[in-house]
Amino acid sequence: MLAMADVKRIPNDVKNVGKVLLTPSCSIAAITDYAFSGKGKMLRNIVTDAQHAIAVIAEMIHTASLIHDDLIDKAEMRRKKLATYRKFGNKGAVLVGNITLLKASELLAKVGNAEVVSVLSIVLDDLIRGEFMQLTSNADENYRFHLYLEKTYKKTASLIANSCKAVTILSEADGALAESAYAFGRHLGMAFQLLDDVLDFVGQEDKLGKPAGGSDLQLGLATGPVLFAAQQFPELEKMLQQGLRTPEEQKRALELVHESNGIGQTRMLAEFHFQEAQRQLGHFKASDARECLLRVAATTLLRSF
Repeated sequence: MLAMADVKRIPNDVKNVGKVLLTPSCSIAAITDYAFSGKGKMLRNIVTDAQHAIAVIAEMIHTASLIHDDLIDKAEMRRKKLATYRKFGNKGAVLVGNITLLKASELLAKVGNAEVVSVLSIVLDDLIRGEFMQLTSNADENYRFHLYLEKTYKKTASLIANSCKAVTILSEADGALAESAYAFGRHLGMAFQLLDDVLDFVGQEDKLGKPAGGSDLQLGLATGPVLFAAQQFPELEKMLQQGLRTPEEQKRALELVHESNGIGQTRMLAEFHFQEAQRQLGHFKASDARECLLRVAATTLLRSF
């Protein structure tokens, strides 16, 4: 398990991730260097030396998914910089995202543990299925919220959950502890993304590194605060069913979200997942490593970017 000293080493480790992408192409090297140079949340790769390969793989999968997501969503900014496709074009972004996933798969194969390969392969499947879910619209209010939570798990929490499980398997812990590690990562990932959706409405753009003020809503994405608000305001529910087709409709939807309890309810749901993550750590022996994980979880709940 990790301790705080391990966490402090992580930023330097992540800077070296791009070196794994060995290629004679200068253009690909330039794009990968750009994509990996942003300062991320550093949640997915908190591990000890023995599981360093999993840390690198997790960060590569995560970064590749962001490159593709920004292109699909037509997002302009990522980590206080232009999205990769905005700087290098659609083709360059797609190809670099693909080669990053390819190299992550190669590294995963070299880990040499069939169970770990199986666990992390689930992440790739979840990422793709989650993206398809995001493209799905449904008029049924309850199903739409279920779809949102399932998409949140597949696009964000699955990577954290299965990475936690993988490094626990590599430590030769018993199956029950590996499942507790998975549950910890799942709840931590859910809390992280729910708060990310809250910050999209209340965060500061200079801290977020991307547009705030309901940028997801402007992209046509109904996240937790919007879906909770729609339960409170039938007007917003009707707008979601018909689609937010004009800037005026988007502006009105944003007003309704701020008038509602949607932001507070989403934060409460994030706090529930945070408490569940804490509860799962009760299955681990008291140690500096466990305390470090508790601090990681608390930082997730209290973050402002």
